[in-house]
Amino acid sequence: MRFDVYSPLALSLLLAAAGPLTGRYVAPAAAARVLVAAAVLTAGATTWTLVLLGATLLGDVPAVVRGAGQGGAAADPVPVVIGLAACLALVVVGVRLHRAVRTERRTRRALRRLCAGQPADTELIVAASAVPRACAVPGRPGRILVTSAMLGALGPAERRALLAHERAHLAHRHDVLVTAATLAAAADPLLCPVRSTVVYLVERWADERAAAAVGDRRTTAHALARAALTAQRGGAVCALHFADRAVTRRIAALQSAPQPSLGSAALAVLALSTLPPLLAADATGDLFRLLTGAPL
Repeated sequence: MRFDVYSPLALSLLLAAAGPLTGRYVAPAAAARVLVAAAVLTAGATTWTLVLLGATLLGDVPAVVRGAGQGGAAADPVPVVIGLAACLALVVVGVRLHRAVRTERRTRRALRRLCAGQPADTELIVAASAVPRACAVPGRPGRILVTSAMLGALGPAERRALLAHERAHLAHRHDVLVTAATLAAAADPLLCPVRSTVVYLVERWADERAAAAVGDRRTTAHALARAALTAQRGGAVCALHFADRAVTRRIAALQSAPQPSLGSAALAVLALSTLPPLLAADATGDLFRLLTGAPL
């Protein structure tokens, strides 16, 4: 248990370093899915290891753990100070998760209010506003909310690219991926770089789908650049924006050939994400044997 219980935390650092590299070299769709799965698995494992460390405070472990053939108690496998720190960390994790869920609910309520009163079969909602914005509104059905200022700033082909981008967000449930990555980062702050990468990747993913729908990567890049320049005015409450996620990198990517899938690299990251749960499970067994006095 001495090694296994701390390994998921160390592997979180490794995933945080591998995440941006995966996003840079693997196709956005594959990279986003793999990184979200890896983040959720790793965050769950790290949270459980904190529970295991805190659980050592519940019993007198040194009194039941005996060395083979020895009369004295073995050293405490988890110092009390680490157990207390784990309990404190669990409280922090709970607070962070509560805040993340509350923010997500608040954002969704705000989006639903913006779409209130529209017919159920309406996909596109055009709001009369001088603030240029466009965003996907998740739900059943999903909606696309665009302001008149944004539509007025784009040409016909660029409007098609914008709408295709937002449809891609809805069709592939990018809101679910971003929410899962956000909750994983809330549970394990070491995974914040992975969450940032996922947010960027879903935008790149939607860019690629828009370029495929329009049939012209250059037009999509122009639409993105124009929307980004126009959207400098005002704020927004939308969770998924067309023009505010590492715009320069996205435009450069659209002006080059699509990235290869690199399935082997994606599978390597996914395989890495299976290690924290396996090590956490092994540590769970070790803790049970320690607390019951069974031999390790």
